[in-house]
Amino acid sequence: MVNTSRRPGKTARLSGAEKPSRVVIITGLSGSGKTVALRAVEDLRFFCVDNLPVSLIGSLISKISGNTGNRNIAIGIDIREKEFLANIHRELSGLRKRHRIEILYLEAETDVLLRRFKETRRPHPLGGDFEEAVNAERRSLAVLKKNADRIIDTSSFSPHQLRKFIASLYPAAGVGKDMTVSLVSFGFKFGVPQNIDLLFDVRFLPNPNFVASLKQLTGIDKPVSEYVLGHRKTEQLIKKIKDFLAFVLPLYIKEGRSYLTVAVGCTGGRHRSPAIVEELSRFVDRSDIALKITHRELA
Repeated sequence: MVNTSRRPGKTARLSGAEKPSRVVIITGLSGSGKTVALRAVEDLRFFCVDNLPVSLIGSLISKISGNTGNRNIAIGIDIREKEFLANIHRELSGLRKRHRIEILYLEAETDVLLRRFKETRRPHPLGGDFEEAVNAERRSLAVLKKNADRIIDTSSFSPHQLRKFIASLYPAAGVGKDMTVSLVSFGFKFGVPQNIDLLFDVRFLPNPNFVASLKQLTGIDKPVSEYVLGHRKTEQLIKKIKDFLAFVLPLYIKEGRSYLTVAVGCTGGRHRSPAIVEELSRFVDRSDIALKITHRELA
C-alpha cells in the first residue's frame, strides 16, 4: 500500500548550499524494515543518523550541509524517541518551513511483524503483549504516518527486495536532478506493482500477441513497437498521456516531490506496455529529471 499525498502548505524553496537536495526521515513500525531502508540509502552515499531526537534534526541538517557539503541526509526516527514524539507536529512544521523534508513511513501487517520478531528472537521495544504493543506503537506514530510523503507496506518484501526497492527511490543518477521519474511496464495478469503513483491501463489497444509474427517478440523490439504505436487510438492515447505529464511534472517539482512512479499495464506485460513506456521515456527524458525504466515482465 502506498500513499504519496502531501499535506497543505508550502515547503521552503531554498537553493545551493542553504539546504541539502534531499533530507529523508525514515520511520515506521518496529520490524517494518527501517534498518534495511537506512542501510540502502547509506549505500547511496546518504549521510545517515539513526534514533535522532526530532528537536536536533534542524541543527544536524545545517551542520552537515554547511560543513561537509553532503547534499543527501537520511534520519531514522522510531518509538525509542517517544518522549520527543509529543511535540513532533510542531517540530515538523518548523523544519518544513526551512528545509525540503521527505518522510518515508514503513509498516507491515501485525502477523508479519510478529513472525519477524520471532525470527530475530528480539522483544518489541514497548514490551508486554505483542499485539497490544504494536497497536500502541501505531497510535504513537500516527502523526508521522499522517505527515508521510510515502507509506510503504513491507509485508510482502524480503530484506533484499526492500533494499532494492528503497534504492530505486533514490538512485545515484538522481543527484542534482529536480525529480526521479520511474516508468514501469507490467502485466495485469501478474498483479499490479506496489508503490506506484500513476497508473495507465492500455489493455484496450490492439494486441500484438495475436499476430503470429510478433507473438515471440517484445515491446522493445521495433516490429512490435511500430505495430502498437502505428494505430490511431495509440497515437491519441500517447498524446493525452504526454499532455498530462507535461502539465503535472512541473507542478510536482515545484511542490517539492523528488520521485514519481508511473506504471503502464497491459494483459501480459510483454508487448503493449513496454512499447508505450519506451515511447514515454523519450518524452520524459530531460535535463532536470533522472529517468529509470523497468520492464517488469521482461526481466
